[in-house]
Amino acid sequence: MAIASALRTASMTDFAEQINPTILAEARRADFAQAVRVHGSWLAGIEKRTLVRLAERMPAWVNSDHLTGLGFVAQIATGVCYALAAWDRRLLLAAIVCLGANWFGDSLDGTLARVRQQQRPRYGFYVDHMIDSVGTAALMGGLAFSGYMHPAIAIALLVAFLLLSIQSYLATYALGEFHLSFWRFGPTELRLLLAVGNLALFKWAWVMHGKYRLFDIGGAVGIAGMVAMLVFFSMKNTFRLYREERIG
Repeated sequence: MAIASALRTASMTDFAEQINPTILAEARRADFAQAVRVHGSWLAGIEKRTLVRLAERMPAWVNSDHLTGLGFVAQIATGVCYALAAWDRRLLLAAIVCLGANWFGDSLDGTLARVRQQQRPRYGFYVDHMIDSVGTAALMGGLAFSGYMHPAIAIALLVAFLLLSIQSYLATYALGEFHLSFWRFGPTELRLLLAVGNLALFKWAWVMHGKYRLFDIGGAVGIAGMVAMLVFFSMKNTFRLYREERIG
């Protein structure tokens, strides 16, 4: 009976969609529940106030898609700067400028949409995080070619980042909560650490009597931190879901 009912429902949906091609998209929009945004990083408060002020002063011709595109191009450019820094380390400074542009575009696009009441939650969530994944791959690729980080460390960082991102997206779907930061660290704090690291490379590219690259040590710490976050939050969310959907 349940199967027959499901088939009838699917057939009615297919029939209605054939009559009105937009009906399925409208139904999905109506049923979509936007996840609660949870952002508790060190700089979240001041960053939010700054972004709202910037959004209120943004020219009318600039929209969220423009800012998303800027953030994506800037992140790709950051990776290119790292790769080219193997020949001219002054490009490490250009990478800092690109990181700033990435923050501006990537952080402000959603705020601008909310301030103008032009939210597109499904489109924004999907596009923003697909772009983040591709941009991060480009950035880590640049580091791998830079000579300032061992390629294996860069690849491991990318894998850890993507696994933590997958955990976050699954939690968004299963729990209705989208966490923008973990243990008080978010994208903004990571950009600042990377920018400070770029400056430090001018003096301490190699540390511990020249045995290790500074960014290899920083990358190893980053990998360990993200793996710890991945394990902790995966277990935490698993136990929470088990309690909420206990059988018997």
